[in-house]
Amino acid sequence: MELNKYQKDVINDLETYLKYYQQVQAVDAAFNKYWEDKIGPYDPVSGSGMRPYKAAIPKAAQVCLKVPTAGGKTFIACNALKSIFNAFAQGVPKVIVWLVPWSNLLEQTKKSLSNPDHPYCQKLNSLFSHRVEVYEKSDLLYATNFNPSVVNEQVSIFVLSFASLRIKTRNKEDRKIYQENGYLSLFADLYKDNRHILEGTDETALINVIRLLNPVVIVDESHNAESDLSVEMIKNLNPCFVLELTATPKESSNIISYVNALELKKHNMVKLPVIVCNYHDKNEVISSALQLREKLENLAKEEEEANVDKGRYIRPIVLFQAQPKTDDDNTTFEKVKESLLELQIPEEQIKIKTANINELSGVVLSDRNCPVRYIITVNALKEGWDCPFAYILASLANKSSAVDVEQILGRILRQPYVAQHKSDWLNSSYVLTSSSKFHETLNNIVAVLQKSGFSGEEYRAKDKTEETGEEAAQITNQKPQQLPLIIDDEINPSKIYFNPNDPNLEKIDEHGRGENTYENCRDARLCVSTFSMSCHTSFSASTSEIQTIGKLVESGNEDLKNHIENRSSEESEFPEELKVRSYEIKDGFKESASKIVLPQFYLTIPKSEFFNNGLEDVLLNRDSLLEDFKLSNQDINIDFNAAASELYKVDLEQTKKDTYIASLSKLDEPILKESVIKYLLSRPKDAQIESLADTLTSIIGNIYPIPDHEIRKYIQRILESLDFEQLHDIIVSKKYTYRDKIKAKIQALAEEYAEEQFNKYLDIDKIFAKPAYRLPDRIIPAQLSPSIAKSLYLREGSMNMFEAKVIVEIAALPNIAFWHRNLERGKGFCINGFKSNHYPDFMVVTKSGRVVVIETKGDDRDNSDSEAKNRLGKTWANKAGANFKYFMVFDKQYMEDTLTLDQLKERIKEL
Repeated sequence: MELNKYQKDVINDLETYLKYYQQVQAVDAAFNKYWEDKIGPYDPVSGSGMRPYKAAIPKAAQVCLKVPTAGGKTFIACNALKSIFNAFAQGVPKVIVWLVPWSNLLEQTKKSLSNPDHPYCQKLNSLFSHRVEVYEKSDLLYATNFNPSVVNEQVSIFVLSFASLRIKTRNKEDRKIYQENGYLSLFADLYKDNRHILEGTDETALINVIRLLNPVVIVDESHNAESDLSVEMIKNLNPCFVLELTATPKESSNIISYVNALELKKHNMVKLPVIVCNYHDKNEVISSALQLREKLENLAKEEEEANVDKGRYIRPIVLFQAQPKTDDDNTTFEKVKESLLELQIPEEQIKIKTANINELSGVVLSDRNCPVRYIITVNALKEGWDCPFAYILASLANKSSAVDVEQILGRILRQPYVAQHKSDWLNSSYVLTSSSKFHETLNNIVAVLQKSGFSGEEYRAKDKTEETGEEAAQITNQKPQQLPLIIDDEINPSKIYFNPNDPNLEKIDEHGRGENTYENCRDARLCVSTFSMSCHTSFSASTSEIQTIGKLVESGNEDLKNHIENRSSEESEFPEELKVRSYEIKDGFKESASKIVLPQFYLTIPKSEFFNNGLEDVLLNRDSLLEDFKLSNQDINIDFNAAASELYKVDLEQTKKDTYIASLSKLDEPILKESVIKYLLSRPKDAQIESLADTLTSIIGNIYPIPDHEIRKYIQRILESLDFEQLHDIIVSKKYTYRDKIKAKIQALAEEYAEEQFNKYLDIDKIFAKPAYRLPDRIIPAQLSPSIAKSLYLREGSMNMFEAKVIVEIAALPNIAFWHRNLERGKGFCINGFKSNHYPDFMVVTKSGRVVVIETKGDDRDNSDSEAKNRLGKTWANKAGANFKYFMVFDKQYMEDTLTLDQLKERIKEL
């Protein structure tokens, strides 16, 4: 299991922040600089930009990743651990406290991180060379495989609940964390002083062992840790780094990465839109749920049978939300089960999950042999319970109640197999209700979607409770039964009171509902359509109702698809609540700019969609050029003779209140643990190589897409070629120098291979250029340049002295229509190829319609990198067509096939 694109972007954001953290050397300044370079400085008057860092935990960076529900937060966190530990000094214990808010999530997290067959555990083992141990509270309290030597040699993950760490807990078992503990006396023997001892606790208490280890803290669902007590709980852990994961960050969170909710739909992570249907009574809800579930299962079977080799098994499940035992009229879980049994549903297909009854214990819902199709709950299925087969939430709230779906709506959102299915029915999720307060129910659903990190737009609604008498006559009282699913050719007429396709959205209907009825929805096209029907009680759902749902499925999926395709990169990157300064195209250039489409490189590959054969064209990503790259087979010729001893440590020291800098100081050899060095040097050469291969692989870090096991094999080959003295150097003092040389060699080999593949695919037309990139209507430059004539946008991005000199002189040419300062970091146009995306500095458009792409180079630039970019740029211009040119211009130096500024002006004025 690998990260998808938006998950990689989150990790990239984290690693970028960590680089600022190392460079700027201050927790708050790093965060502020990170956002200033992304979207510009914070303006407290207008509120634009990211507000300054808020310090809550002493001596620790505390940052947040905002990822919607079902976005893979846990998997992202597993990958993030590698990035975090790579950024900190090596040689310290790798300890993580993984905090979760509830007991069910505690159990699930422990299992997924420790089960060798689970992708999370597999990823951790891959990242940390199978040296990972996951502990629960009892393991730590009784020191089960938990001692100083074990912790020093592995990655240790402590999975704990918020409640178990809150110092004022009344739970006797939880208080043990703060009490004297003889099992942990070995740790106490290592204490140099008592500075880390929490006031009022014994030195052998587990809390003090954790504080000694200075852990990385992962706070899952961190929106549940907002109280002062929760902040105190995290402070008490003495963390070195705090990473918050949530779909809805608290106001004080220092967010460094946002994932737009529609990215989840784009990557098939969620079943959207949510189709919401309101019925006359609870019997009709049950009937429709049965019929709808049967239709979904039939569709799933058809898809599986149509693709014998690739077919995926899906058994759609209904979640019945019963009512608490507070009123005789309430539809309790017992009554729901009785109703299902009366409808001849086999008892083995029905399970109950409440606070006191858990019939799901030990049941593997994804197993093909599992019969469960109906789960009855109240609110026991909270965040953390996951089953992608759950498609339908059928709420059996009292007629006079608005449906409260906050706890379990998110349980039906996950997409089975993270794959697009042929039928849109299987790409959507469903909520069935019978409430006279349907408006409140819809607002609840909007609120839940927003709490899950979505916009509130991703649903469709139908109200069947107020149809006309003629329509009602079509539904008759009859004995409860399951009817075959035959879809009529005609749909019953419907009365729309909020139609997303109606241009007259300002009108108010007979219920007083108008354009602003669903004020939380930002896009009316994706919002709500409802019709009303009055009907009698019946367990028989009419076939027209199923067809009505089908229309909602079709329109909802089409609208979301169009919405995703039409969103600009700026809309996708930054949420609505984050105010950013943007600048639009000048009016005089809008028409001509809209006609410009810059080519990019595409790659022809087999279709990835589940039900399609043949080929498709996808935007070229350098990673695809390395798919067959076998690092372990490459040459290992590296000159280590110049390897100097450069050992440093990074530590935090307080400079003023709430401000801590990461100070860098050289490590003298006597500071190193002599016993560890002696131990390593005393081992046989083979054992030394094994140990060093693990160490170097760890500190080299991720070089995506080269697998870690390939990197380790390559490193092992290198180590096997070294003599005793060189191995001694690595063990004692030079592992970082060797790390840098090996990593540079790997990157050079990968670039060389990628360029060979790129040229080969160009020769056989497997890679080709086609129009792809349109200039955005608005740009968000981090810093602004001075106003220069003929700029395309009202303001352009910042530039250095030489870049400004180039564009001022080019803009002065009489044949220039306009120019644009291309933005970097994924915001602007890139030439994609064998180099990681190349973002040229400028685009210049002549009055004749020619587009000139310019890359400027000062005298301090690395020529090897410039040569590769120039080769790529020239290849792009050659394949893009006669209307497109690429030039690289140097200030004073000269490189083959590049220009001086004067030469560039001469070329451009002839275009």
